[in-house]
Amino acid sequence: MKVYGLTGSIGMGKSAVAAMFRREGVPLFDADAEVHRLQGPGGALLPAIEARFPGTTGAQGVDRAKLGAAVFGHPHERRALEAIVHPAVQASRRAFLRRHRSRAFVILDIPLLFETRGHKKLAGVIVVTAPAWKQRRRVLARPGMTPAKFRQIMRLQTPDAEKRRRADHIIHTGTTFADTRAQVRRLVACLGAKTGR
Repeated sequence: MKVYGLTGSIGMGKSAVAAMFRREGVPLFDADAEVHRLQGPGGALLPAIEARFPGTTGAQGVDRAKLGAAVFGHPHERRALEAIVHPAVQASRRAFLRRHRSRAFVILDIPLLFETRGHKKLAGVIVVTAPAWKQRRRVLARPGMTPAKFRQIMRLQTPDAEKRRRADHIIHTGTTFADTRAQVRRLVACLGAKTGR
């Protein structure tokens, strides 16, 4: 089994591309979705998060606004949260890989793939990209997003140009939905051929 990474900066359309891979029958592990599950109602991480960041959890799981306020712009607090979250996500990812070990290839959807140096252990990296103006428009349309928050997030992420330079495969989402889906289908066929699927 070959393991590929899927990544892309905020607002590039990575979630839509991940859904397309799933529709093509490719097993895909979504790190963000796993974090939401672990931090949701009854989530395994709630006790540890509440102990470290009091008042940020409740019956519905993590209060994302309160937790975000506690860590956003505070590197030390962000690292403390990552020390709680990352090991749990890694354990879930190992379980996913065990479940799909008979498949020719799988994809790990990891937003901060280059930032965490996770790309070094993969068969290849797929980067989702779009023009900067479209990225900005998408992100600023999100509830609660401001230009200042967007700039802060961008400072924490590897620049898109650098991601594209280091990519093995690139999916462009700045065109039409149908064109993006066609790119995904071509890549699935290509990766399948490489692994003899």
